[in-house]
Amino acid sequence: MKNFMAVYTGTPDGMEKWKKLDDATRTGKEQQGMKAWGDWMETHKAIIVFGGGPLGKTKRITSQGVADTRNNLAGFIVIKAESQDAAARLFLNHPHFAIFPGDGVEVMECLPIPGQG
Repeated sequence: MKNFMAVYTGTPDGMEKWKKLDDATRTGKEQQGMKAWGDWMETHKAIIVFGGGPLGKTKRITSQGVADTRNNLAGFIVIKAESQDAAARLFLNHPHFAIFPGDGVEVMECLPIPGQG
């Protein structure tokens, strides 16, 4: 089995739409989403390498220094699967975008460092 990082993505537009929901609707969706997410984690606990979590604000570091920046990264998890396709299929209809305002999940293999594995 190989390790894969799954990155949850979202857009500012999706979050704005979420914030515009009335409090009762948003609270209901949050409760539904957290239960569904917990169920997903429990169902897949045998393949979770690192549970990851939500991501906060971003700093970009370049040769010019450090600056605030924005991207669409919202969270991450590391799982194991036989292939990238198998890993990707695990996230079909995931609560991140099926209930919450996320727009997708991106899955990439965690490759060994050259010369070390």
